[in-house]
Amino acid sequence: MSQSPAPLQSRFEVHDRKQFEIKLEYQPSGADETRYLVEAYLFLPGSLNIDAETYPRADFYANIHNYVRFKTPVMAVNELLNSDTSPLVRLEAWLRTGMGSEKDVVYQAKLLSCVLRGALRRFATGVESRCEGPAALTTDACAVLESEILAMQAGVTQVLARFRVWLRAVGELHLQERSRASLRLVDEYVSLLVEGGFRRSVADMKSLPRGEPWHGLRKGLMEAVLREEAYRKEHRLRSVLSPTGDNEEYILRLGFLKKFCMNVLFLSSKRRQKRQGWEEMLFALAAGIAMTVATAVAFWAQERYAQASLNFFLILVVGYMVKDRIKEGLRRMLSRVAAMHLADRTTDLVDPVTGRVIGACEERVDYGPSLKVPDTVAALRQRDDFLTATQGELSETVIRYQKQIVLDARHLPRTQRGLTGVTDILRLNVERFLRDMDEPELALEYVDLADLSVGHIRGTKRYPVDMVFRFTVVEEEKDRSQDSVQFVRLVLDRNGIQRMQRFTDPGPGMPPSRSGWKSAA
Repeated sequence: MSQSPAPLQSRFEVHDRKQFEIKLEYQPSGADETRYLVEAYLFLPGSLNIDAETYPRADFYANIHNYVRFKTPVMAVNELLNSDTSPLVRLEAWLRTGMGSEKDVVYQAKLLSCVLRGALRRFATGVESRCEGPAALTTDACAVLESEILAMQAGVTQVLARFRVWLRAVGELHLQERSRASLRLVDEYVSLLVEGGFRRSVADMKSLPRGEPWHGLRKGLMEAVLREEAYRKEHRLRSVLSPTGDNEEYILRLGFLKKFCMNVLFLSSKRRQKRQGWEEMLFALAAGIAMTVATAVAFWAQERYAQASLNFFLILVVGYMVKDRIKEGLRRMLSRVAAMHLADRTTDLVDPVTGRVIGACEERVDYGPSLKVPDTVAALRQRDDFLTATQGELSETVIRYQKQIVLDARHLPRTQRGLTGVTDILRLNVERFLRDMDEPELALEYVDLADLSVGHIRGTKRYPVDMVFRFTVVEEEKDRSQDSVQFVRLVLDRNGIQRMQRFTDPGPGMPPSRSGWKSAA
């Protein structure tokens, strides 16, 4: 995980063979208006046949997916059980007092599943990080890991027990059927979360010794997994893994339940035609200027020639031709001016609970000979003589994608830890880049030095796509701006993304160093 200076953190990962993902975690400081800008420079080899004609803006935006949501509230399991801000505690309070709507009850239940998901994910990640080291765990580390596993197992058991007691009590109330169905789906999702989190932890503990206390800890976690599986079978839920089947329905329901429960965090979007309105005004101005010229020519001709003369007729025709060309020329010129200063797409970000607009997202994409790459961005790619010497000489297409998020901190929700941050997920589909690639494998002639026989060995044909990201955070109230730059390389072949390489910036005057790579396989 690569972190830029607070309050913005970035993470790059290969989502699958065809998609690359950037996840940004942004934490506002409390200023009334705050914004951050993401600039992505894509450097594509000329052999991929990518330009403004073969890959227009509409196609680029079709391959870009943006998701903006609130950051999941961070709570430990013991906080879920005891804190006044815990969704579980609030659900129990609603049952006692009856204060609150059914909509709020469903919201708190979904939020409970999101918070529990975060706690289980942090737990599983912690177990993985402690168990993946090559060296054996120290005595202190063993004791800490054992206590964490026991505490998590006991805490999750209590959360499930209290939530299901609450569910049974709510079942006796006269709720709408939609609310009842929603709560049943949340219950199923919570069960799947516990099963998945504990099963992942058991798998990560495979490197630990078979003896105690690890055998007992594995057994305890697997007993919890089996209890949840039996619970779903008892309630006739089809989200149960089958060792012999394809588990299509399991994966389908898990994906649906995740979207259903986490939609309380995702900001909905409302597209605005901001640029279109300005362009219509500019085009009207162009038409007015052209009409003014044509009218002036007509008045001049009327004073000089008789209206029934051939000269007057020809001048009017020529004036109309000039007027038409002036209009089209001004339209093209003003359209380029609008493209330089206006976003291609503007979207309002809406709180899914309150329905209030809390910010906006503006996007634009530029490519072509007129695009200038900043020196700081070009310098990051000068890792060796090949890239240093060939920049500007070999055919290459540069695409610049810009996205600006503007947030009104006054309308953001608050938690006991302060202002709620946002998670910004940007996903790029690279399938169009693969269309004109050569076959991924070829045979190379090879001479065996022992007997001078000629044979063939395997070769791979892959294409590097460099991407430089520049992140800028601006807090106007504090007159403060923070910048960071990240350099990532995708290695592609016709089958998709083969690996991702991330290069760290060691400082001025030094070439970026490679920090490792991740495969899409």
